[in-house]
Amino acid sequence: MSSSALLLLPCMGPKVKNTVHLFDLNKLQRQANIPTQFMWPKEDMVGNDGVFDEPLIDLEGFIKGDEAATAKAVELVRTACTNHGFFQVTNHGVDADLIQAAYREIDAIFELPFDKKLSFEQKRGGQEGFSSAHADRFSTSLPWKETISFRHRGMNSDSDVLDYFTSALGHDFENAGRVYQKYCEKMTELTLIIMELLALSLGVDRSYYRKFFEDGSSTMRCNYYPMCKNPGVTFGTGPHCDPNSITIVHQDQVGGLEILASDKWLAVPPRQDVLAINIGDTFMAFSNGIYKSCIHRAMVNEERGRRSLVCFVSPKEDMVVKPPEDLALGSIRVYPDFTWSSLLDFTTNHRRTDTHNLKNFFPWLVSSQSKVPT
Repeated sequence: MSSSALLLLPCMGPKVKNTVHLFDLNKLQRQANIPTQFMWPKEDMVGNDGVFDEPLIDLEGFIKGDEAATAKAVELVRTACTNHGFFQVTNHGVDADLIQAAYREIDAIFELPFDKKLSFEQKRGGQEGFSSAHADRFSTSLPWKETISFRHRGMNSDSDVLDYFTSALGHDFENAGRVYQKYCEKMTELTLIIMELLALSLGVDRSYYRKFFEDGSSTMRCNYYPMCKNPGVTFGTGPHCDPNSITIVHQDQVGGLEILASDKWLAVPPRQDVLAINIGDTFMAFSNGIYKSCIHRAMVNEERGRRSLVCFVSPKEDMVVKPPEDLALGSIRVYPDFTWSSLLDFTTNHRRTDTHNLKNFFPWLVSSQSKVPT
């Protein structure tokens, strides 16, 4: 797929009309054809060109301080992030039993009656709750999926996820809250490790990026992509870059994650012991454009439903995003300063996330700032 073809991707803002097409599986499965609002333009439905087969990055030696292992990990990360912004890690410290417990607990939520799921539906502009194909925001090119999202304030809270589950879903889901509290805590620990690795790979002080995320936050999202009888016309998630800093992904054995590398879509084979790391727009700005925000998508399956566990990592919302002086390339800055809260507002409330988030964000930022009374 050529880079010019990416310009054809739909860039739609929020819906104007208050018409919501709900992703009710019981109704959808009785229909002979996929509703048009879930169908994507034909030019977007480009098949993949092979399998992503770059080396896995073993974190064990890096975590233990082994110099040879660290040098190898740093080189692999640098190569991956300058080319396409995606790498995979093993020996990451997240127990396999915890990952499987997370899948079991979330299955019970997606199996709830649709009306029950709507009782904790995500509010417009919010970051937590159930979403059926993001149909509250858009009316065309809808993703074939259901999601539940919740926030974690990182090292600043020891019960926020548990509190969300018990308040939004009830005490029957207290165990799910405990499992996801632990899962999010492990994601925070891994985030700080990844930030040290990214700093070393960019040639800056090891702790430089870590300090921005020690008091940061994350949004955890559990995705369910139901079986689709015509997967050639829709996406589980269409091509896009994540606006946050990094994204940590675990996909189940069905697979479906694909990334764009060297203008080709490559399928990422699932492995139970592997976590995938996407560079997002905010970290691309933190690196002064040296590292690429990963363009990726999620495919649906004709025979099986698919699930994934996704952690979107961000700094504090009022954090000013700018690269260290060592990466400013003399006097050349690729991106102006901005706060994470402003980019979050833009991609949540003003424009659909796509492959050109920052390109479209900065003109909007200038325009919105000019309207603020002085």
